[in-house]
Amino acid sequence: MTSATRPRTRRRALTGALATLGLSVGMIMTTQAPTASAATWPTPNGSQGTSSTISVSGTKDYGMKRFYGTGDLAGDGQEEGQDPIFKLADGAVLKNVILGAPAADGIHCEGSCTLQNVWWEDVGEDAATFRGGTGATYHVIGGGAKKAADKVFQHNGGGTLNISNFAVQEFKTLYRSCGDCSTQYTRKVNLNTIDVTGTGTTARLVGINVNRNDVATLRGITIRNDSGRKVVPCQKYNNNTAVGSGPDSKNCLYSTSDITYR
Repeated sequence: MTSATRPRTRRRALTGALATLGLSVGMIMTTQAPTASAATWPTPNGSQGTSSTISVSGTKDYGMKRFYGTGDLAGDGQEEGQDPIFKLADGAVLKNVILGAPAADGIHCEGSCTLQNVWWEDVGEDAATFRGGTGATYHVIGGGAKKAADKVFQHNGGGTLNISNFAVQEFKTLYRSCGDCSTQYTRKVNLNTIDVTGTGTTARLVGINVNRNDVATLRGITIRNDSGRKVVPCQKYNNNTAVGSGPDSKNCLYSTSDITYR
């Protein structure tokens, strides 16, 4: 990855300050962004393996420690039903953590939750699954994910997911509203200031169920390395059947000015 020339001391200080906020130099300094990935991936402050799910309630700040699965949590494939590394209670806030490999099923939010400056180095089954009820609100603020063989964020419950200042690369789908859950909902997702690196193969930012009246709003999307326009901003489904893509006035709320290609 190349970057704009800066005095070394100043750049190091700026990078550290932005990482604390869950942002990156490339995501802020768009006029000097590199042509590949704009994300500045953080260096972990130590690593810890865990063989059982870690339960989080209230606010937990891990200071950029890396966690990875061992034993029963050592899965890194797409098998359904894997347990997560972290399980967040309703209202929990998880901050400043890196999930390494293997990452099993990442993070489960059992109700409303906030993931702040969380990074996935190698997504397992999913990076995070949102399982709250109709009134739940989930926030993903800062951070990034890569190496997602399938989905990054899986929305199985109800409510609204807000994703902002997030970077994604080497992925197939950033967000998917569940198409075949036993209990279905009308779901909403809002993407704002998302930095995407294309891989030259088809990928989707969001996949929503228009037959369930899902709504996706996209703002401030930057897509890199995608001259063939392989990244689909908004894919529409009737449950699991694809039924088109592109902006409209009901389900996929964005315009061409909301997508910037670099």
